[in-house]
Amino acid sequence: MRALLIAVVVAAVGCGASQGAAVTTPGTQLTISYWPEGRGTGQVKTYTLRCNPAGGTVPRASTVCNKLDTLARPFAPTPKNLICTDQYGGPQQALIVGRHEGNRVWTMVGMRNGCEIARAKRLAFLVPGFSASPNA
Repeated sequence: MRALLIAVVVAAVGCGASQGAAVTTPGTQLTISYWPEGRGTGQVKTYTLRCNPAGGTVPRASTVCNKLDTLARPFAPTPKNLICTDQYGGPQQALIVGRHEGNRVWTMVGMRNGCEIARAKRLAFLVPGFSASPNA
């Protein structure tokens, strides 16, 4: 009788685990809004990116996900006390929001100064049409 009870408990636990494993969410789900002429000017272009499995409206989502996986802390904020060069790279801006590896993301990408340009060069592959070359 005890062996039968143990078998029932093991079977029940096993069934519950397999049902829980079937419901997964991607590690990365992002919405990317892009303003070629700056936020609030012209029409916004919106894309989605999902990783694990790769998908969404971003072209070559699998390649984009693979490149994103190679970056350490891709959406980390720029340090507050960082001194940035005074250069202007253009009006384009992108807003990236969602989740990356379980962490919330809210990141603006622009070209207003050297720090933003450096960040834009690192993240431009996420935004179709975004040129990270100053004054391009």
